[in-house]
Amino acid sequence: MPAARFESKVLSPADCLRAVRQGRLARPLVFTNGVFDILHRGHVTYLDQAAQLGATLVVAVNTDDSVRRLGKGGDRPLNACADRAALLASLACVAAVTWFAEDTPLELITALRPDVIVKGGDYDMETLPETAAVRSWGGRAVAIPFEHQRSTTALLKKIRQ
Repeated sequence: MPAARFESKVLSPADCLRAVRQGRLARPLVFTNGVFDILHRGHVTYLDQAAQLGATLVVAVNTDDSVRRLGKGGDRPLNACADRAALLASLACVAAVTWFAEDTPLELITALRPDVIVKGGDYDMETLPETAAVRSWGGRAVAIPFEHQRSTTALLKKIRQ
């Protein structure tokens, strides 16, 4: 049985950087990141809107250890990093998925040098070091307001009731 085609969109950080440097990921390059533990409508709406800001959307997921350090709960993530990355890669609006083990994706952003970084509307872009980094090479930082009030944490609370 052949591998699922979307699996080829999951790239190690080094392979993602190589793809950017070789021009295999078209510019303007849009970057976003997150846990994406249980993919829901809020996530996919946000990702599609982010993708419309450039030619290529790269999504970086927190590794499992990175998620645990975020304090989302002792049982998080529910889905392993490889599974979260695969689900994101299956989306048509996502060109590539990678991961980061640090608490923030600043190092990865600095290496990839995206033209646009995107976060959800709950972030104050002016306070993020990622914003300063992307602006230093002429890029921009965009916060996308939440269109659907969904969250994995709220969904888990509902399931556990």
